[in-house]
Amino acid sequence: MTSVDLGLPAVRPPGPRSVDTADERFRSGPLRDRHGRTARDLRVSLTDRCNLRCHYCMPPEGLPWLERPALLDDAEVVRLVGLAVRELGVHEVRFTGGEPLLRKGLEDVVAATSALRTPAGERVRTSLTTNGIGLARRAGALAAAGLDRVNVSLDTLDPARFASITRRDRHADVLAGARAAADAGLAPVKVNAVLLRGTNDDEAPALLRWALREGYRLRFIEQMPLDPHGTWQRSDMVTADEILTALQAEFELTPRPGSARGSAPAETWDVTDDDGRTGDVGVIASVTRPFCGDCDRTRLTADGQVRTCLFSTTETDLRDAMRAGAGDDELAVTWRAAMWGKLPGHDIDDPAFLHPTRPMSSIGG
Repeated sequence: MTSVDLGLPAVRPPGPRSVDTADERFRSGPLRDRHGRTARDLRVSLTDRCNLRCHYCMPPEGLPWLERPALLDDAEVVRLVGLAVRELGVHEVRFTGGEPLLRKGLEDVVAATSALRTPAGERVRTSLTTNGIGLARRAGALAAAGLDRVNVSLDTLDPARFASITRRDRHADVLAGARAAADAGLAPVKVNAVLLRGTNDDEAPALLRWALREGYRLRFIEQMPLDPHGTWQRSDMVTADEILTALQAEFELTPRPGSARGSAPAETWDVTDDDGRTGDVGVIASVTRPFCGDCDRTRLTADGQVRTCLFSTTETDLRDAMRAGAGDDELAVTWRAAMWGKLPGHDIDDPAFLHPTRPMSSIGG
């Protein structure tokens, strides 16, 4: 399988972070960093490919996809996830992409992951972030494989706007996918929405009203500087304060009791609509209200690179070490050492902020 040829250089990960794997601090224990945080949540990208072309994520032609030999195969994914659960303190795994439903072996990977147990004997919590296309026909099989829940991305209730944003006429498929997930018991179904200035920034109340009616949990996400063009401007982003102002004009929002966010990315409010339906709404404000100080995530890209942060400019290669014969102990030491070097924050507000070298679809959501 060949890469899409856009006349652009292929997307390459940066060189591996230099780590001291001989340091005794990395011989055992969970994934700690020098700022007192411990990574318990693993985000695993299964592919960089996507069947939508959202204009804030990739160009109309797509991107230069990773060659198949560069990707971790199913057994390699399961091995690294198992290592993270058994040896590194991970107890929650979310599969992402690109679009993870494009991974043919997804159900097998989910089944192997859901069968894992932590050293304390606890079951691993599993979830999936998806654009929803194809979910209607696979939700039942994913639930049977042990998947716990899904996050479905949907930025608009207007099919024409959806086609404009994603460059694909698949709005009905996303709605069907979300409903199939709920019917299959993959609950709570969370819906992720990005508001774009001048495009869908008038839809916050309508999206919340719809989510309450359908029984979904809505999460608004501030647009982040992860576009492939590097043209993101903070002034173009719809902020958390703007989103909340729009919602409060039509709903009474009550901060959830004991809702100190902790490591959760979303700040959450309880809400009741005019018909008495209750639910909640969250805002993930990675730019204006960052939660870096409590972050508990570690990331594994589809080509086997450890990323300590969504906005990292460095990566640590587990794939080549694994393929060269490294044992689990060696891989665990390398992973711990990489996480020890995690920076205190992403510094998006700093004028010297450097965009990641990969776009969102290549990193994994």
